Amino acid sequence: MNLPRRQFLHLAAGVAALPAVSPLARAQTYPARPVHLLVGLAAGGGTDVAARIVAEWLSQYFGQQFVVENRTGMAGNLAIQAVVNSPPDGHTLAFTGPNGTISAALYKKLPFNFLQDTAPVGGVMRFPNLMVVPPSLPVKTVQEFIDYAKSHPGALSMASSGVGASPHLSGELFRFMAKIEMVHVPYRGGAAAYPDLMTGKVHMLFDNLGGPVLELVRSGKLRALGVTTATHWDSLPDIPAIGRPCPAMR
Repeated sequence: MNLPRRQFLHLAAGVAALPAVSPLARAQTYPARPVHLLVGLAAGGGTDVAARIVAEWLSQYFGQQFVVENRTGMAGNLAIQAVVNSPPDGHTLAFTGPNGTISAALYKKLPFNFLQDTAPVGGVMRFPNLMVVPPSLPVKTVQEFIDYAKSHPGALSMASSGVGASPHLSGELFRFMAKIEMVHVPYRGGAAAYPDLMTGKVHMLFDNLGGPVLELVRSGKLRALGVTTATHWDSLPDIPAIGRPCPAMR
C-alpha cells in the first residue's frame, strides 16, 4: 500500500454508518423497528463511545431505539460482515473507523468487498491517535523513547487495540520509521490494554483520541508523547505533533 508517511500517521478515525439499503426500503417509513448499530471494536474505546453518543441522539430523533452491539474480531471485520449479510433494509448498520479500508489493503481475501457491499450514510467525526506510555517509563519525549528503545533492544512492548486497526498500524509505522524493535501485544480493544499499560506491563500504545485515553493522560495515569497530526491538536496544545517525520525517524 503506497501511502505517504504523513498521511498514514494522520490517519483519522472518522466513523461512518454503513448499511446496505435497497431503494424500496428507503421509500418506506424509516425506521420501522429498532435499529442495530454494530461496532467491530470493544466497548470503552473511542469508536464505541462515539457510537453510543450517536445512537442515543438517533433514538431521540427518530423515536425508535438504536441499539449498539459490539461484534469484536478480525479488526472489526466480523461486524462489517454481519452487516453485509443482513437484510438490505437499513435496520442493521455498521459504525466503523478506518479499519474497513485498512483491511481491504492488508487481507488477501475477505468474505465481502467493503466498497461494493456497503453504502456510506455519512461521516460522524475525525480524531487522530495519541502516543502514550506509562509514567514509570523514563522518557518524556518521542526522541527519548526512540533513544531508550535503541539502548534496550527488544525490551519494549507495543500494545494495540487489535491486529489491523489504526492504532496497530500507527505503531508499526512508527517502529519502522524509528528503526526500533518492539514486541507487539494485541488486545481486544484499547480499553483492555489500559490496566497493563498503566502498570508498565506494556510500554507504549497508540490509541484513538476520542476514547478515555485523554482523561487518563490528564489524570497522570499515562504520559502522552505525541499526537498523529501534522500540526498541534486544539485540545492538546502542549503535546507535539508527530504526523511528519522527525530527523531521528528519517
